Amino acid sequence: MKKVAFYTLGCKLNYSETSTISRMFEQKGYQKVSFEENPDIYIINTCSVTENADKKCKKIVNEAKKISPNSYVAIIGCYAQLKPQEIAEIKGVDAVLGAAEKFRLIELLDDFAHAQETKVLASEIEEATVFNTAFSMHDRTRTFLKVQDGCNYGCAFCTIPLARGKSRSDSVENILQAAREIADTPVKEVVLTGVNIGDFGIVDGKRKVRFADLVRALDEVDGIPRFRISSIEPNLLTNEIITFVSQSKHFVPHFHIPLQSGSNTVLRKMGRRYLRELYEDRVAKIKTLMPHCCIGVDVIVGFPGETDEHFLETYQFLNELPISYLHVFTYSERANTRAVEMDQVVPMKKRNERSKMLRILSEKKRRKFYEENLNESFAVLFEEDIEDGMMHGFTENYIRVTAKYDPLLINEIKTVTLKEINERGVVEVMEPEFQYEKH
Repeated sequence: MKKVAFYTLGCKLNYSETSTISRMFEQKGYQKVSFEENPDIYIINTCSVTENADKKCKKIVNEAKKISPNSYVAIIGCYAQLKPQEIAEIKGVDAVLGAAEKFRLIELLDDFAHAQETKVLASEIEEATVFNTAFSMHDRTRTFLKVQDGCNYGCAFCTIPLARGKSRSDSVENILQAAREIADTPVKEVVLTGVNIGDFGIVDGKRKVRFADLVRALDEVDGIPRFRISSIEPNLLTNEIITFVSQSKHFVPHFHIPLQSGSNTVLRKMGRRYLRELYEDRVAKIKTLMPHCCIGVDVIVGFPGETDEHFLETYQFLNELPISYLHVFTYSERANTRAVEMDQVVPMKKRNERSKMLRILSEKKRRKFYEENLNESFAVLFEEDIEDGMMHGFTENYIRVTAKYDPLLINEIKTVTLKEINERGVVEVMEPEFQYEKH
């Protein structure tokens, strides 16, 4: 029985795909082991969004070869699709598989036998037309369920359409089937994930349904207490979806909505499909219906042409919005994007300064959001995340809480009252509500 280990870089979508591919190996009789357990095969799932993708890939390959010198190393993921030949030149890599090939790697790699030359199996991205169902299992309290892949948008800074192809989705029926499979496991929360999940519904190149239809159907699945929507574009987050979530049985009050810039001038240069006024309207609608809702925001700083005035527009816009936290990205040049050809390049020092300012703002926003919810009661899903005798979990509106460790609480949802914010920025909860009835 050959041993196989996996390593994932990047997003929740990558994580769901790695988990699904690992189950394919186990079904074929391979033994899944951890990275350091001297495996016969390493599968490394890469990302192109994170900076220094090449350096990270090389480092992981080097570590793999230190642990298991005779191992077979296969590289998959977005970076593998974008730069297959570059990866093939990394010492120790046996195979590189693109977006159209990665889910077929067991059949394509000839029992993982070493060859003199690195095997490169990466079709043109136009060949990636099949939707491969994927969801993570056995690794966490929550599951990431892939409902959509690819993107038809052409944002000036983004390589994802080149790495994952055109927008495509699973059918509602297949997703419901996957959700029912998950419902038969101990998982308590499912996070819907994809490249552009609001664009859900394109099957075989034609729009068949809408994301709102999927949300309504999943809300009727028994056995999954919580559904959480991952990142969704503001122009695709309709009032219908917001209203439904506010009344839903299972969808939690938490949205992560990419903004990228609070300047309309920069948004137009980026090729985004909305202006700040629409974004402000979406946030207002959410907070009107769900005052306790958590709203996360993606922002890119240092995009070409972003002046000090444009950045201050963004800062002031975010400062005034009732949002809960930021994910701040420092713009970095990507080959084969429109942005890399643009002039008015922002110096890296200035990009880093702006990034630091927004990260400080994010901490202030998160603390304010936490403070607004103190002394209120929420349902917490406790995780196997133990540190110094304390365990952690998240409320439905994504507040991280801590409580005294109790093994009976792991993977349980319990109603708690938020007590105070500790020095680590985590909310402590009232302990008496944890006591189980004694029989």
